[in-house]
Amino acid sequence: MSDSRISMRKLREILRMRFEHQLSFRQISRSVRVSVGTVANYVQAFESSQLNWPLPADCSEHSLVQALFPEAPLPSRNGLVDPDWGNVHQSLKRKGVTKHLLWEEYCQVHTLNAYSYAQFCHRYNQWRGCQKRSMRQHHRAGEKLFVDYAGPTVPIVNPETGEISHNAQIFVAVMGASNYTYAEATLSQKSEDWLGSHVRTFEFLGGVPEVVVPDNLKSGVTQACRYEPDLNPAYQHLANHYQVAVIPARPYKPKDKAKAEVGVQLVERWILAKLRHDTFFTLAELNSRIRDLLTDLNLRPFQQLPGTRRSTFEQLDEPALKPLPKQPFVFAEFGKARVNIDYHIAWQGHYYSVPHQLVKQEIEVQATEHCVTVYCKSKTVACHARKFTGGFTTLAIHMPERHRKHQEWSPERLLSWAKNIGADVHWLTERMLDSREHPEQAYRACLGLLNLQRDYGAERLNNACTHARQIKGYRLKHVRTILKSGKDLKPIDSNAEQTTLPLHNHHENVRGATSFQ
Repeated sequence: MSDSRISMRKLREILRMRFEHQLSFRQISRSVRVSVGTVANYVQAFESSQLNWPLPADCSEHSLVQALFPEAPLPSRNGLVDPDWGNVHQSLKRKGVTKHLLWEEYCQVHTLNAYSYAQFCHRYNQWRGCQKRSMRQHHRAGEKLFVDYAGPTVPIVNPETGEISHNAQIFVAVMGASNYTYAEATLSQKSEDWLGSHVRTFEFLGGVPEVVVPDNLKSGVTQACRYEPDLNPAYQHLANHYQVAVIPARPYKPKDKAKAEVGVQLVERWILAKLRHDTFFTLAELNSRIRDLLTDLNLRPFQQLPGTRRSTFEQLDEPALKPLPKQPFVFAEFGKARVNIDYHIAWQGHYYSVPHQLVKQEIEVQATEHCVTVYCKSKTVACHARKFTGGFTTLAIHMPERHRKHQEWSPERLLSWAKNIGADVHWLTERMLDSREHPEQAYRACLGLLNLQRDYGAERLNNACTHARQIKGYRLKHVRTILKSGKDLKPIDSNAEQTTLPLHNHHENVRGATSFQ
C-alpha cells in the first residue's frame, strides 16, 4: 500500500472518474489534488482485485481496503517498527508500569528503528482509540443523577485534645444534563449517612430525577453484578419512597458514571484543595464552608459552553424534575430474624412477639426510630413500638389460646373473686399468692381453690378455708380433703389448735397430725 494516504471519499472519487468517465491519471490527479503515482497505484490495485465498478451497495470502507490491499503491512514510517500494542496495553494495567518504562524496553530491542517517546505515546493512543468505540452518553433533562464519594477526606479535630476524631467523607452528586453539583461532608459511608446525603441532595435540587446512578459501595449495593445487582434493602426503601430508579454502574466500568468522576474531580480541585489549610472542629462548620464554595463552583462559567452549571440547571434539569414527596423520608433498618419457641424475635436487645404460628420461621424486620414492623413473605404480621432497652413486648393476640387465658388472670382479679365467696377464702388466696416468689406461680393453685365453689358452694368453701386456717393447712389439698371428709359441716373445735404443729415448726410442705386423720 502506498505511503500516500487519502480519504475513502477521494478513493471512491478516483475510481468513479476512472471507470465511469475514463479520465486520465493526470486529470484525476488535478481534480482530487493527489499525486499521479497515488492515482495509478489505487487504480492498478482495483484492477488487480476481484471488484467491479460500480461497487456493491453494501461495500464498506473496511472491505474495500482489504480487497485492494489484502497483504498490507502494519503501519510504519521510514522503516520504524511498531511494537506489539496489545502487549503494551496489557502491561500498562499492572501497578507501577508506565509508558516511559515500556518505551525504554522497546528501544533496547529496536535500537536503530525505534520511535521517539512522543511518537510512541501518540501511536499508542491512536491504536487504543481504534480498538473500542465509546458511545457518547446523551443525558435528557431531569433524567439521571450520578452519586459517589470523593477519595480525599477532611479531618475533624477534637478541640480539647487536638487529635483527629473523624475523617469526614465527601459525598458528591452531579446532574447528567446540566452538571449541576452538590457536595457535603458526612462522618462515614454507612447506610444512614449514605441515605441522608441522598435526602439532602433531593432537597438541594428541589425535586427528584428519574434515575440515580451510584457506585457499588456496600451501603447501596449488597451484591455487585454487571447484569442484576442487588440493592441494599434500606436503599431500595429510599428509592420506593421517592419513586426513583436506582441503576448502579457496572463493576470496573467508570465510564458508566463519568459525570460523577468529573464532579468528584471538580470538588477536589475547587473545594477540598481550598480547605487544605483550614482546621475544622465540627462537621457543621465543615459543611458550612463547603456550601459557600459549592455556590462558587456552580456559578463558575463553563470553559467551552455558554452559561454556568446553575443557569443550565435552571433551564434544563429543574423544570423536568419530579416534585418531592409530601411525607418526609424516614430512615429504616432492615434485617432478618428467626422466631423463637416463645413466639418472640430478638431485635437489638429487645424481644417482640409475633403470631405463634410462625415459630421457627425466618421473618424480615423493618425498624424505624419509633416502630418495629415484622414481615413474613412480604405480608405484615406484627407491628410494635420501638424499645431501646431490654425486655419483652407481647401482644395477647399473638399468644396461643391457653397462654392467653393464663395471661388474663392477675392477683387482683383472683382476690376479687375470692372476696365475693368469703372472707376466709380471700385470706387463704392472698396467702397462697404471697407464699411464692412470683405470684404467677400460685395462679393454678388459686384457680383450683376458687373452682371448688362449683362443686361445694360458696358457704362450704368458706367454712373449709376457716377449718384450714384453724389447723394451719395452707395448701389446696388441705381444703379439698376437708370438703371431701365433710369436716367443714362440723363446728370448729376450739381445742383444735392444741393438736396442730407449733407455729415455729410451720412450713407449707410439712403436714401436721390432722393430715393423717
